[in-house]
Amino acid sequence: QVQLVESGGGLVQAGGSLRLSCEASGRTFSNYAMGWFRQAPGKEREYVVGINWSGGITYYADSVKGRFTISRDNGKNTVYLQMNSLKPEDTAVYYCARGALFGNGWYSGEYDYWGQGTQVTVSS
Repeated sequence: QVQLVESGGGLVQAGGSLRLSCEASGRTFSNYAMGWFRQAPGKEREYVVGINWSGGITYYADSVKGRFTISRDNGKNTVYLQMNSLKPEDTAVYYCARGALFGNGWYSGEYDYWGQGTQVTVSS
């Protein structure tokens, strides 16, 4: 059973930064793509960013390109999301998810395990 635990959410002013972390259980973390999704109140969950199993390839939604950066530390079974220049429209619950085995992380349908989510609120 895979467990994903997010942390690092909170309240920040517009223009500020936050770093989210997601620690995964299991010894095969490094073999899987990982990604971050978000869901704002009254909206569907949307794909934010993905990273391939080795960390060499990343994919970003247009809405976060140039502001968010995903990275992973396979030695720590952890994936990170650095969020800079935050905007009020970034307010959402952010979910970490596991992608496909040796996957690239770009396809939202490949994700099968999800964390419980962490709230990010950006005030104007």
